[in-house]
Amino acid sequence: MKTINRIGPFLLFLACGLLVFLVFSYYFPLFERPADIIGRIITAAVFLAASLFAYRSERFNQYWLILFAFFTALTAISIDYYFSLSKLIIPALNIVWDSPTGWAIEKLESSLLSIVIVLAITRLAGQSVESLYIRRGNLQLGLIVGFIAFAVMTATVIPVTEMYFKGQNLSWARILPWTPWVLIFVLANASNEELLFRGLFIGKVEPFFGKFATNILTTIPFVLMHSFTSYSLDNFVFLALQLLPLSLAWCWLMQKSNSIWGSILFHAAMDIPIVVGIFSGL
Repeated sequence: MKTINRIGPFLLFLACGLLVFLVFSYYFPLFERPADIIGRIITAAVFLAASLFAYRSERFNQYWLILFAFFTALTAISIDYYFSLSKLIIPALNIVWDSPTGWAIEKLESSLLSIVIVLAITRLAGQSVESLYIRRGNLQLGLIVGFIAFAVMTATVIPVTEMYFKGQNLSWARILPWTPWVLIFVLANASNEELLFRGLFIGKVEPFFGKFATNILTTIPFVLMHSFTSYSLDNFVFLALQLLPLSLAWCWLMQKSNSIWGSILFHAAMDIPIVVGIFSGL
């Protein structure tokens, strides 16, 4: 595909990504109920219809998996947003919501629900889980980068959290009891986001736009979706100087290692100070 012919599809798919992940965000959707619910249903139906049309069209067949990926992502995040099983699980376990345990269980349930939906829809479409980068690939590279990131963030968690993520009264004596809940939270969140933003799209988009443009296409919605978060001291610094380069690096690592596992570990490691900052304020 010539560069000039890529601009239109690139902008179209970027708009689709912003629609799915920003307008119908599972963190801060732009519309209130019932407009949000109606909008999700209509948009998902349009993506599904468009993907089926493209599948049957000789001219547009090459795009059907991309359109179907947007349908898959929107379906997963919408079910996750409106059908939280944590509302039943946490009270049944007699756990306090605003506690490290409550936050970790809610994130684990939410992420597992979304991941299961993506996997199920992918299989129903006749695609393998390997199409989502759930494969071995260059596992050594992924593990090396991931574990180095974990080592660095663990060693620097107190100053980084206090400097950027509203850490309060932090000490190792206070942080260590949170360790299992921090690990559950960051690994669940990283697995979900890496699958939704990168694993689901990279293999489908890259053949048309190349590695760099694919990285940009998946990074912009991811960064903008975090625009409304409140856990950083300076949102501009967080988005432009931290999250943007990190998102580009996570996509690069997935492309380089041909696998999702290294990106999940790298992503989880960088979430550690964010989660410790949140827990310190509970």
